[in-house]
Amino acid sequence: FMSIDFQIIDHAIAHIIINRPELHNALDVEHDRDLARALRRFDEDPQLKVAILSGSGGKAFCTGADIGDYLPHRREIAASNAPTSVISFGGLTGARDIVKPTIAAIDGFCVAGGLELALACDIRVATFDSRFGLPEVRLGILPGGGGTQRLAKVTGLGIAMRMILTSATFAANFALNHGLVTELASAQELQQTALTIARRLVANGPLAVVAARRAVIASYGLELADGLLQEAQLQRELLLSR
Repeated sequence: FMSIDFQIIDHAIAHIIINRPELHNALDVEHDRDLARALRRFDEDPQLKVAILSGSGGKAFCTGADIGDYLPHRREIAASNAPTSVISFGGLTGARDIVKPTIAAIDGFCVAGGLELALACDIRVATFDSRFGLPEVRLGILPGGGGTQRLAKVTGLGIAMRMILTSATFAANFALNHGLVTELASAQELQQTALTIARRLVANGPLAVVAARRAVIASYGLELADGLLQEAQLQRELLLSR
């Protein structure tokens, strides 16, 4: 994938890098499809246990859809009588796109669809200079890559409303204080921080990691009783595995 770098670390970790720094790693239709292919390759390779997603150039993680190219594409779909399609940036932000864990290593602007990509990852780490925002309402649209659905589950309703309805951009400390990222690092230490977390995941039982991730995600949408049943069923499968 010319525009998406795919590196393998320790035979078990995929490092997927959006490589379009001259446009702040914005995704046009072509880059979006390449990212989806890279993520699918990660998800389907049994050797790979976890992916780190990052952007190149040090200025931006990803600034979301390339408005000039991607928005007309979405408007065409909206204008057709096709059933409403869920937007899945890079094949990651849909409901059940990737079953293995993902880590977002964020350096610079993480806004619009870029923040939606990061929200679809399981763990987020960022540099002190990173900036976060969902500015879509300024353009007369809403955060349509899962932003309205995931942000409140991560930060709580009040913070999500503030970020989405004001369309403002927020600093890294704000993101840390409200659980949007779990830790901050210098630009020099960011990849190492993400890699340390990834290696911890790889050291664990791979079936258990995938099952535990599924159980946690299920807790979002299920009543407690149903969530506990799902947890028990997943635990049973693990207990009966090798």
